Amino acid sequence: MRTTFLAAALALPAAAFAAGSDNDSTPTTTETTTQCSEGMVWDANLGQCVAPKESSLTDDALYEAVRELAYAGRYADTLNVLAAMSDQSDDRVLTYRGFVARNMGDLEGGEAFYRAAIEANPDNLLARSYMGQGYVVEGRVDEAYAQLVEIRARGGEGSWPARALETAIRSGVTTNY
Repeated sequence: MRTTFLAAALALPAAAFAAGSDNDSTPTTTETTTQCSEGMVWDANLGQCVAPKESSLTDDALYEAVRELAYAGRYADTLNVLAAMSDQSDDRVLTYRGFVARNMGDLEGGEAFYRAAIEANPDNLLARSYMGQGYVVEGRVDEAYAQLVEIRARGGEGSWPARALETAIRSGVTTNY
């Protein structure tokens, strides 16, 4: 019965896709993952690989490097770039710290980072999706579904975070970016 209810609830229409939701595309591959050695990022202004703290990259550019490195499974490098970002309480930083922790098997640590990200920005759909996916891994499907409901209520219907969490709830398969 619970499975039938969950399947029906996932099929129900919800709020329209809202502007400002998280990037749906796979991170762009750059020299950061094709040319730079461990711990380095590509600085296009200098035309070379540099340590993230020594780069001229903005936090937004560093964030794109974080996404690229996390997608490539280079978690130590992801943490290194996150450490170079100017605001360590930024919800994007907390979200990816949670992502790395979860993907390295620290589900409890990942959840703590996701909760901090959501506290900083309740509309952080990506943190809600990743936290829900962690719940799926732990068999806490009801809590995962509660995050999906929140994503939809915050205008994320049809967004990548909603689709990824829906897939995880239905199949048990989580995503890697």
